[in-house]
Amino acid sequence: MLHLRLITPPDRTDDVVRLIEGTVGTAHLVVLPGAARSPAGDVVMCDVAREAGDELIGRLREAGLDRTGSIAVENIDLSLSKRADEAEDEAPGEGVDAVLWEHLEEATHEESTLSVTYVAFITIATMIAACGVVLDNAVLIVGAMAVGPEFGPLAGLCTAVVQRGRLLALRSLTALLAGFAIAMAVTVLFSLFMDGVGLFSEAELEGPRPNTGFVYAPDWFSFVVAVLAGAAGMLSLTSAKSGALVGVAISVTTVPAAANAAVALSYGDMGQTWGSTKQLLFNLLGIVVAGTLTLLAQKWFWAMRREHRVARPDPAR
Repeated sequence: MLHLRLITPPDRTDDVVRLIEGTVGTAHLVVLPGAARSPAGDVVMCDVAREAGDELIGRLREAGLDRTGSIAVENIDLSLSKRADEAEDEAPGEGVDAVLWEHLEEATHEESTLSVTYVAFITIATMIAACGVVLDNAVLIVGAMAVGPEFGPLAGLCTAVVQRGRLLALRSLTALLAGFAIAMAVTVLFSLFMDGVGLFSEAELEGPRPNTGFVYAPDWFSFVVAVLAGAAGMLSLTSAKSGALVGVAISVTTVPAAANAAVALSYGDMGQTWGSTKQLLFNLLGIVVAGTLTLLAQKWFWAMRREHRVARPDPAR
């Protein structure tokens, strides 16, 4: 269940209440006249089944409440209420499958910002991966994958394509491209420093690397895994199964490929640099294609569910 807290202008409160009452899957409607001070107005609260939340929030935004008042949405971790159970039964589909597009856009907007924190994380992850590829250490590679924040901009790009958000697309591409460019440039300097103090060597990079050699040898399996990871990542991001994002992060060879390209470039090995760059691009392309198709499939599925419910209205209402 989701909890909605709305601030409505007094002359719009009745319309908002009727809208809530007319939405399948709502419960616990509360109206507090004159309770809001900034902005001034009435406070309206209700609970709504997650699978009906996107429809209700969309209607509230169409009514202009996000401009004239306020819409706040919170997840309810525990709700002991017979009426809440009935509301969830009335709503179409399953809550775990529901997509809250406004929440997704807001989340990806934050995660796809080229902030100092984002640049720091992707740079540190790339340097950790650089140590992993030189030492042929799979543990360091997995750790670097988990630290890397690149899925945020990738998810933002997928969302922007589906929702036709040009600003979000530009923001995501900027964070993705600039983030990797900065991380790789810093890692080149890091590699030169590590070589200068005797901790990295060209012999280690060029020698047999059974655990990490795959990062500069892209093949169709790389693309297939990236596609599967992209689909799993978007499903995780749009559902209540957010814990799966960690598994997605360590399934794709993005940060390790960028790190290997940077280290190889520092030693002038253009073969490994180009191979690693292709591996990076293969993975990014696979994630974006799969993520976008997953979101389009979810959007189509819920549109069909709404049309089906409209065609067969609930007789109790």
